[in-house]
Amino acid sequence: MQLPQATIEQLAEQLESAELLCSDIVKITDDHPQMDWEDAYAIQYELRRRKQAQGHRLVGLKMGLTSFAKMKQMGVENPIYGFLSSDYVCPDGGNVDCSRLIHPKVEAEIAFVLHTALKGPNCTVADVLAATDFVIPAIEVIDSRYRDFKFDLKSVVADNCSSSRFVTGGHARRVQDVDLRSLGIVLEKNGEVIATAAGAAVLGDPAASVAMLANMLAERDEYIAAGTFVMTGGATEAYSVEPGDSVTARFQDIGSVSLRFS
Repeated sequence: MQLPQATIEQLAEQLESAELLCSDIVKITDDHPQMDWEDAYAIQYELRRRKQAQGHRLVGLKMGLTSFAKMKQMGVENPIYGFLSSDYVCPDGGNVDCSRLIHPKVEAEIAFVLHTALKGPNCTVADVLAATDFVIPAIEVIDSRYRDFKFDLKSVVADNCSSSRFVTGGHARRVQDVDLRSLGIVLEKNGEVIATAAGAAVLGDPAASVAMLANMLAERDEYIAAGTFVMTGGATEAYSVEPGDSVTARFQDIGSVSLRFS
């Protein structure tokens, strides 16, 4: 680590305030160019500690920048991970208040729920499939706290990978009953198709995203516990939304999920 613990805590508080006040800030590395990956995740984990101290529950984990389209959009090459807090949860078909966000964007994702713990290193797709209880469709609303949605990878890791809101819906299906790689995804905004993709857009197989998460967590001597909900990352680019928009994501074989924005 390059940053002292006091600075880690100060930066986490700054990001937390930006989220609560819906006020953007410049990316962290502008003022702390020496920050390394360990610092970035330390800030994220301090954010998580602060949320839990306020009574919010950890409800899952997420991978970010796992689709080739999203990597190209953000100009990056390596996936990252973050946490999902209970204050991010939205009901299917529910409303998202844009006044509580800075510059929201949406992406369609395939989510996994595990019945068995997954531990790295060397976790494989086969391990993930054997450990999965079911998969379900999801929409994630991302909302970077950085000005103009511009950041480097270390800064976005610190910002909990732009986590903001998410919703699940459709119907749960066993992985044995769906072809995750060829599973078709259609993202609609206001009744018009804005993106299409297949599950293979996520690292060639969305189960590979879960395996990568287990292997990344192993670097911190952590693992994915049984019962964990995991979002595997957007299969398409992220698309901006504003008040009055309605978004629906349709997934082959596992149903649809939607959100309204006001």
